[in-house]
Amino acid sequence: MSTTTTVATTPPAVLSTARPRGPGAPSLARLVRVELRKSYDTRAGFWLMVTIGVTSLAAVALRMFVDAGESRTFGDFLAITQWPVGLLLPILGILLVTSEWSQRTAMTTFALVPHRSRVLTAKVAASVVLAVAGVAASVVASAAGTLMTPVLTSGGAHWDVTAAQAAQVTAVEILYVVMGIAFGMALLRSPAAIVLYFLLPSLLTFVVTVAPSLDWLREWFDLSTTTPPMYEGTLDGEGWTHLAASSAVWLVLPFVLGWLRIQRSEID
Repeated sequence: MSTTTTVATTPPAVLSTARPRGPGAPSLARLVRVELRKSYDTRAGFWLMVTIGVTSLAAVALRMFVDAGESRTFGDFLAITQWPVGLLLPILGILLVTSEWSQRTAMTTFALVPHRSRVLTAKVAASVVLAVAGVAASVVASAAGTLMTPVLTSGGAHWDVTAAQAAQVTAVEILYVVMGIAFGMALLRSPAAIVLYFLLPSLLTFVVTVAPSLDWLREWFDLSTTTPPMYEGTLDGEGWTHLAASSAVWLVLPFVLGWLRIQRSEID
């Protein structure tokens, strides 16, 4: 007596359409969320964010109590808080890229998302979100300073701030964080990227100091000269041209080199 076993099969057409999106093709929004989580999910990233918040409050306190009898504005506090944010937040951008190599997760990341440009785009988008979040944190610190100045000092406080200052402050922080991403992509090693991020622009200042005849380089290629007016919202006219030139050297160039390096190099 024989037994016949019938095996149910699924038509190929059903197999091909049952999962239109595989696990290797997450949406860009999901990739951005993953990158944002990476930014604070490590000990270094977490404490860097805490340090940014603490130093922003310290900058507000310093501004409040130095020459305490003078009147302050919300715009004054907003400008002063951008110095620690602009100094530390780019390090977070660097780590967002270099941690893939230092923690040896790059192979897994690019195996799950083979299109490397999508991963890099997500990292850039995440860095922009972090920059906006950094500005938002400085806004909170500035608001606290504006509220507490007449309470803790003999000076007054006003809520004066221009739309130009708010927009330019946000733009300059985005510029610096994406610059950190660019150095991270170009070098792929945290120590080298962080050191050169701070060292190379300083070398330009050193060269100009040693050779005064090259002082014209400062207004065209020194970000520490071209960006400060943005903290006050006063960058206009030729200043935008100078900013574009300095950004081309310190942001666009390493960004393009880093993008090409990651796209073409072997991941190990």
